[in-house]
Amino acid sequence: METQVETQQETTYYDHGTPAERWERARQFFDAKDYAGAARVLTGLVEEVPEQTGPRLLLARAYYHSAQLHRAEAELRDIVERDPVEHYARLMLGRTLQRQARHEEAERHLRIASALAGDFPQE
Repeated sequence: METQVETQQETTYYDHGTPAERWERARQFFDAKDYAGAARVLTGLVEEVPEQTGPRLLLARAYYHSAQLHRAEAELRDIVERDPVEHYARLMLGRTLQRQARHEEAERHLRIASALAGDFPQE
């Protein structure tokens, strides 16, 4: 019984407040390097507002920094599918794939990110 109450209290804390309040709470967790805490807040927020890039990108970053690379990849692929010119999501996807030793696949996304950012090779 105590475990159920504790779990309910934790869930209430992470899910409490308006979307703007939860966004701010998630950013505070992230800035404090509590990436798991940030992810717990952001998961519900992303489910509530799936069309918004900001929360989904921060969730992907939280997953990346907490070495949940498959989850990070899934969020980043969703962002890139919705917005193919989101260069930071492309960069993060490339780095996430690199950390999974998928270098050939990563290179494609890193090149696109570089081009979208205007980083062209100097001749």
